[in-house]
Amino acid sequence: MKNFESRLAVVFAGLSLIACAPQPAATETVTVMTFNVQNLFDNIDDPDKDDKAYLPVAAKQSASHIEACNEIAVDSWRNECLYLDWSDDAIGVKLDVLAASIRQVNDGRGADIIALQEVENISILNRLRTEKLADLGYLPAILVEGSDLRGIDVAFLSKLPLATEAVLHPLELPEFPDRQSDTRGVLQATFALPGGALLTGFSVHFPAPFHPTAMRVAAYEHLATLRDALPAEQHAFAAGDFNTTSSEDDRESLLERYARPYWTIAHDVGCDDCDGSYFYHGDASWSFLDMIFFSAARGEKTTAEIRGDSVMIANAYPAQNGENGTPQRFDSKNGHGVSDHWPMVTTIELTEKQ
Repeated sequence: MKNFESRLAVVFAGLSLIACAPQPAATETVTVMTFNVQNLFDNIDDPDKDDKAYLPVAAKQSASHIEACNEIAVDSWRNECLYLDWSDDAIGVKLDVLAASIRQVNDGRGADIIALQEVENISILNRLRTEKLADLGYLPAILVEGSDLRGIDVAFLSKLPLATEAVLHPLELPEFPDRQSDTRGVLQATFALPGGALLTGFSVHFPAPFHPTAMRVAAYEHLATLRDALPAEQHAFAAGDFNTTSSEDDRESLLERYARPYWTIAHDVGCDDCDGSYFYHGDASWSFLDMIFFSAARGEKTTAEIRGDSVMIANAYPAQNGENGTPQRFDSKNGHGVSDHWPMVTTIELTEKQ
């Protein structure tokens, strides 16, 4: 009996030592993708939006439609308005290739959170989710209708539940009243992580490069204000199409002045062999139009950072690439291509403080 009691005492002593020993910090990760899906429209005419290019060709034969299209000054946009056949079959193929692009991440599981740009409405995004990605666990799409004239909105698909209701923050540009209709707001959504931390995401689509630089400066400042308004215990990321070309950034130092003081930029941390997410054929230049920013919480019980080895351009799906190795826009006639943007992906790692 004494030997048994002695052995039992040793076991309990060992368990006590194990309990008192420092335990490894609990870590959880969240993978974020940003994806400009380039004109993800349904083919139903919305009278409140200029979506007339994205209709079946049979619906484009009226004199009023042809007259409206002929008023478009840019040749490629005018021809798209007149001749693009945005049929049910074309939409089906578009959804197929977008889904395949998403599935290339995380061994087919897709990113935990996807920030999307150029989505017409929540209905077409939920079609992508339910018809093509149903097995991946994405929750109902997050999209708040904005005021962009064409109706292209920013959105989220997420496997993580919302902690609060999503909010769209309009970008106000009083100095450019004639360009206000060609802007998108910032969609803010706060997600609840399994470990209890909160992660706020901002899906963005800044004014296009042909607009004055001052409009993008206003967008960067708008985003910084939204970040600063967050509670100190919330981690935050911003992801989307920032429409900042490499040439503009070289000239104006936009990232150095308006991004790096507030955020860690994913491709500053990793993606050393990446050229960019968008290619301008006119001057054969690459740009990171699509970016992911991250800001760790202040005083939170977890530390968080971008994992440098996770930052990548997601372009392994063959349909994404043209013959010259650049992003291949979707062509509804032959079903080739996906988008003129490549998605960017990164993993945010959160570790409990000891």
